[in-house]
Amino acid sequence: MQEETRPDHEIDERPKPERTPLPKFQLLIVFLIQVAEPITATVIYPFVNQFVRDTGITRGTSVKRDIMPASSNLHSLSLRRPRYSNGVARRIASGGDLFFCLGRLGWLSLCWVFNGNIGVSKSVMGEITDSTNVADAFALMPLMWSFGSTAGPIIGGLLARPAETWPEFFGRLLFFQRHPYFLPCAVAALIALISAVIAFVGLKETLPSAVLQEKKRKAAATAVPHASPGPTTGLLLAENGPTYGSVPSSDATVEAGALGEAPEAPPPLRDLLVPRVMTTLLVYSFLAFVDMSCQVLQPLVYSTSTSLGGLGFDPYRIGSIMGTWGVINTIVQLTFLGRIIRKLGARNVQILAQLSYAISLSLYPLLSFLAKRAHGADGLVWTVLVTQLILAMSNNAAYASIGILILDSAPNRAAFGATNGMAQAVGSGMRSIAPSIASSLFSVSLERQLAGGNMVFLVLLVVALIGLRLTFLLPKQATK
Repeated sequence: MQEETRPDHEIDERPKPERTPLPKFQLLIVFLIQVAEPITATVIYPFVNQFVRDTGITRGTSVKRDIMPASSNLHSLSLRRPRYSNGVARRIASGGDLFFCLGRLGWLSLCWVFNGNIGVSKSVMGEITDSTNVADAFALMPLMWSFGSTAGPIIGGLLARPAETWPEFFGRLLFFQRHPYFLPCAVAALIALISAVIAFVGLKETLPSAVLQEKKRKAAATAVPHASPGPTTGLLLAENGPTYGSVPSSDATVEAGALGEAPEAPPPLRDLLVPRVMTTLLVYSFLAFVDMSCQVLQPLVYSTSTSLGGLGFDPYRIGSIMGTWGVINTIVQLTFLGRIIRKLGARNVQILAQLSYAISLSLYPLLSFLAKRAHGADGLVWTVLVTQLILAMSNNAAYASIGILILDSAPNRAAFGATNGMAQAVGSGMRSIAPSIASSLFSVSLERQLAGGNMVFLVLLVVALIGLRLTFLLPKQATK
């Protein structure tokens, strides 16, 4: 008897699962939390140097200035906060960014220390989405950080020293003369407070154990024994009464089984030290390092004179380029990123993003050569520059896809908090050291003319290629 054969195109045909609608209101609350974090973190950028000098401590200004941003990344190196959200409610762990940026130097540092909700919010996003809509949710996440990190410096720059900017109103108030940076910090704190209140009131609990406890509480409140006997009901309604061989209804069985199951316990940290998780974290570490290095190098190259290997752009032109790129990038991400991740998969998108970083870094020596030859920016220089900017649009895709891959690497949903905590620690560590390494390499390369001043790009290109190679070690199929 011959085995029945079918055409090849029919063998792989499987019904595609219907895409689950995004929980828009819950997702909006999570995004409000994510926007508030970079606002409170970056509001001090325009005035931090002057702020430190105003404290009266004139020695080591640059060191003290760097302590505050570093405290954010150093705190994120701790795994406790996202793991803490496994033991308590997600909502509670997401509400700590309040009035710490209202006072003096120490309070500003505390603002950074308590600014670490991104790991918890990623866990919440993983728990309120499924495999059919997680790409759409994570595609929007990088835009929230971009918006917040743009709005923060604007608030800080516009509202700092209001007594000098608007003397007819704030100049009459002694408080604003004594505390010239209170107003921008207060506005940032108010945004954080509003997001915290909205989250406390409207954000539903997503921690599996807490959700199960709530279901049990509701089931106990509406238990059958509280019902009154009627003509069609039996007199023996006690849940522990004898059944005399009868079979309970299917609904009751399902409900009892669902509520009787113990929730998955968060695994200990050692259970997360497995190849699947560690490979994903290693890919994330290279991504964070290369991306932050590229962000540092871009304005350096644009502003450096052409004789030294840069483009010699003035601040206005640099701002125009970055502003235009930001608007176009936002439109592209909102329109296409979710669809691209659903179509190609998070792993393939991550590979393409890492490849884009490598190609972009390899174009810097060519850009420098063309700018030197033309003594400025001619058509060829702009062609290479625009190509780099197009490649740079993959940065949001890189972070959206790695967020999905990190969730997928977790052993179970109960491990979301710990896994995101480890990822946040790794990413923050890389982002802490990348700027100083990249800028130092850039300076040394130019001063000593290492590889014609291009050594920094060659070193980072090697790092990017290693990161690209590691992405091929990621599992090809998602498990969740």
